[in-house]
Amino acid sequence: MLEKKQLALICLFLTAITLAVFWQLHSCDFIHFDDSAYVTTNQKVQTGVTLEGIRWAFTSGHAANWHPVTWISHMLDVQFFGLDPRFHHFTNLFLHLINTLLLFLVLHRMTKTIWRSAFVAAIFALHPLHVESVAWVAERKDVLSAFFWMLTLYAYALYVENRGLKRYLAVIGSFALGLMAKPMLVTLPFVLLLLDFWPLRRFTPADTVREIPTAATGNETANDASRKKSKRKHLAKEVKSEEEAARAKVFRPTILPLVREKMPLFALSALSCAVTFLVQQKGGAVVATQSLPLLLRIENALVSYVGYLAKFIWPNDLAILYPHPSFLPLWEVLGAALILAGITLTVIWKARSCPFLLSGWFWYTGALVPVIGIVQVGHQAMADRYTYIPMIGLLIMAGWGIPETVKRWSRGRYVLIASFALYLSWIIPLTWTQVGYWRSSFSLFDHTLEVTDNNWLIYNNRGVAYKEIGNLPRAFADFERAIAINPVSAVAFYNRGVAFSSLGNHARAVEDFDRALEIDPRYSLAYNYRGIARQAIGDPVGAIEDFGTAVRLDPTNAEAYANRGAARDTLGDHEMAIRDLNRAIELNPGFALAYNNRGIAYNGMGDYARAIEDYSKAIAISPEYAGAFYNRGLAHGLLGNSQQAVEDFRKAAGLGLESARKFLRGKGLDW
Repeated sequence: MLEKKQLALICLFLTAITLAVFWQLHSCDFIHFDDSAYVTTNQKVQTGVTLEGIRWAFTSGHAANWHPVTWISHMLDVQFFGLDPRFHHFTNLFLHLINTLLLFLVLHRMTKTIWRSAFVAAIFALHPLHVESVAWVAERKDVLSAFFWMLTLYAYALYVENRGLKRYLAVIGSFALGLMAKPMLVTLPFVLLLLDFWPLRRFTPADTVREIPTAATGNETANDASRKKSKRKHLAKEVKSEEEAARAKVFRPTILPLVREKMPLFALSALSCAVTFLVQQKGGAVVATQSLPLLLRIENALVSYVGYLAKFIWPNDLAILYPHPSFLPLWEVLGAALILAGITLTVIWKARSCPFLLSGWFWYTGALVPVIGIVQVGHQAMADRYTYIPMIGLLIMAGWGIPETVKRWSRGRYVLIASFALYLSWIIPLTWTQVGYWRSSFSLFDHTLEVTDNNWLIYNNRGVAYKEIGNLPRAFADFERAIAINPVSAVAFYNRGVAFSSLGNHARAVEDFDRALEIDPRYSLAYNYRGIARQAIGDPVGAIEDFGTAVRLDPTNAEAYANRGAARDTLGDHEMAIRDLNRAIELNPGFALAYNNRGIAYNGMGDYARAIEDYSKAIAISPEYAGAFYNRGLAHGLLGNSQQAVEDFRKAAGLGLESARKFLRGKGLDW
C-alpha cells in the first residue's frame, strides 16, 4: 500500500512540474520550418479525418517521410481544434507527459526501484534538450513515436513476466504503430536485448548457484565445525568459479533464443528501413555523397556522439538547426573517437559489477544510429530532437551509477538528494527559457542565429517569415545572406524569386527561378512559380510548359494544375483549362482559386450559370475573395441579373477591388 501511494505521489509530482515548465506553449505559434508542410498549408491535413485523408496518409511520401500515424494525429488535431496553434502544442505536451509517466512505470516494473526510476523520468521530462521535440508542432512524430516506444517496453515487461501469445502480439502491435509514427524506432529490438541483459537479467541461467552448507551449530565438536568450515570455503570457491564460467559463457548459450524471440521485430525494422530510405531518396531528402563525402559524415558522427553527451551534461547554446560543417579538425575527430572508445571499454569492463552502465551506454549509442548522419537526411550536423529517446540510456547510467558511487559515503544519501534538487533547480529555468524562444519564428530564429555560425537555412527561413508579414526589405536581406553563405542553395534563390514576384519584378524573379532550377532541376515549386512569373510578363506558352513540368515532377501539386488551367484559358483553350482545373479541385476540394478560375473558363465558353456556381463555391470557401465577387458580378450582368451584379460589385469594392469601384463609379453608383 505504501509503495502504491509513493507511485501515485511521484506521478502527481511529474505531472505538475512538467505542465508548469512547459505551460508557455499556450502562447507559441506555428513556425516557418516544416509546420507549413505538416499543418498550416497541408490541404490533406486541413480537411481533418476523412477516408481520403487516411488513404493519403498510408500511401503518401509527403515531406520525404512515410509516417501515416503521425499524419492522422495532425488530422485529428485539425478535426477538433482547427488551426489554433495552442491545441497543437498542447497535444505534443500531453504526449510528452504520458511518455514521462510511462517511462517511470516501465523502469519501476523492470527494476523494482522507485526513486532511481523517478530520477530518470524527472530529468527526461524537464531536460532542455527535449524542448525541441515538445515545442515543435512538426516534430509530433518524436513524442508520438516515443509514446509507442514506451508502450512497447511496458508490453514487453508484461510479456517477460508471463509469456504468452497475446502479450507478444501487444509488443508487436505497439512497435508497428511506433514505426508508422517515426521510423527512428527501428533500433527498439536491439534495446529490448539490452534490457534482457539488464535489468531483466534474462541472459543469466537460473541454476548456476548451488546451496552452501550452513555454519556450525552448538552440538558439533570443534573438529566437526572445522571440517565443515573448510568444506564451505571449498564449495564457495567452486560455486564462484561456476558463476564466473556461466557469466563468461552467458552471451553464447542464452542470447540466441532471445534473438530468435525478437525476429518478427527485427523483420519490421528491416522493412521500415527499406521503406524510409526509398521515400526519403524519392523525396530528395537524402544528401548525395558528392556534396557530403562519406568520410566527413563518419567524422561528424563521432563528434556528434560526444556533442550530444556534452549538451546532456551542460545544455547551453541549443538551436533548432546546427549547420553541417564542411571540415572538422583532426584533433576534434580523434578526441571524440578516444572518448567514445574509453567509455565503451569501461562499460564492458564493468559489465558484471555494473550491468546498467552497459545497457544504458549501448541504448544511447544504438538508438542514435538511424539519425547520426551516415545516411544524411537534411542539412543538420546534429539535432536536439534526436536525443529524445537515446537520452534515456544516459539517464539510466546516471540514475543507477551515481547512487552506487555515493552509497559508500556516510552521508551519501543526503548528498544525493541535495545534488538532485540542485540539478533540477538549474535545468528548470533553462528549459523554461528555451520554451520561450518558440513563441514565434522570429524569436526562435534570432536565438538560433546568435548561437550558431553560417546558418544559411535559418536566414532563409527567417526571410520567408519576414516576407509573409510584408517586411520585404528584411526578407531580401536574409535571402541575400543565405545565398552569400551557400551560393548553391536552390531554396534561397527560389524564395528570393517569390519575393521579387510579390513586388511585381517578374523578370528578376525568372532569373532567380532559373538559378534555382540549375541547382536542382527537379524543383517542382520553382517550375510552378517560374510559370506564374512567365505568365505575368506575357509568355503563356512558356508558363504552360513550366506548369506541365511541375505537375510531372509532383502529380499532387494542385496549384500547378490550377495555374496551367488559367494559362490555357487565356489562350482560349477552355476545355483543356477545365480539365486541369477539375484535377486541381479533385486534389484539393477546398481550393477557392481553382473554383474561381474554372468559373472564368466556363464564362469564356458562355456557360454563365455554371460560372456563377463556381464563383459561389469559391466565395463559400473564402468569404473575403474579392475577385470571385467581381467575376460573379460580371456573370450576373451577362445574364441580365443587374441587381445581383451590383450587389457583387459592391461587395468586391468593399473588399478593396479597384476594378469593381471603377465599374460602380461608371454607373454612378455608391458601394
